[in-house]
Amino acid sequence: MSQTVAPTRRNFLYPILILGFFLVVLCVAAWTAATSPAFSMDVASTPTQWKSFAHAEIVKPTYTPSPTIIPTATQIPTNTPEPVAQAEIVAEEPVAIAENPSAEAPTVYTGGKYILVDISEQHMYVYESDYLIYSFVASTGMNNATRTGNFSVLDKIPNAYGATWNIWMPHWLGIYWAGSLENGIHALPILPNGATLWAGYLGTPISYGCVVLGSYEAETLFNWAEVGTPVEIQW
Repeated sequence: MSQTVAPTRRNFLYPILILGFFLVVLCVAAWTAATSPAFSMDVASTPTQWKSFAHAEIVKPTYTPSPTIIPTATQIPTNTPEPVAQAEIVAEEPVAIAENPSAEAPTVYTGGKYILVDISEQHMYVYESDYLIYSFVASTGMNNATRTGNFSVLDKIPNAYGATWNIWMPHWLGIYWAGSLENGIHALPILPNGATLWAGYLGTPISYGCVVLGSYEAETLFNWAEVGTPVEIQW
């Protein structure tokens, strides 16, 4: 039995010795390569080349934007028209809207309508079939410029123009002539700039001879009155 065991141990030791020999050879080769000058130069040169490239200081150009000037819109002032007091307009004649037509035979009115203007009260009373249907605050002429007497509606003009003062007189009802000029009943005048003349002064003598009403009142009367409607103006 001893003769059988000895050859087995020798067979087992041979591979271990061969493996150990190769390991020793590899270690010697590795140590030789590591200590070789050529290897050292190659390894040293590589970091040097990388370092010089990686750490190169390249100045990056900078851009400073110029401040942007934004133009501001210029505000255009808006002129709001204001009423002009009657004292600012100088005139000595009634409003002219047409030349005096040739005299014609008076027409008898039988419509049952009647307009009364009271200068002392600065008021207008409107009657139909003897019933009072409207009562309006009115303004007559300054310095007794409105004539008293019995007249009638001579014409109706939706928006008459007064050339003497360059004003528009809405809802015009002509009532009597003074020479070549006609006086009438109308709403508060409108100036060329759109402002309302004499606004806030109704109830006091402010006109140049006409009878002036508020805008709503003048429109109401204009739609109601007929040509020929009697108009009486009294103190």
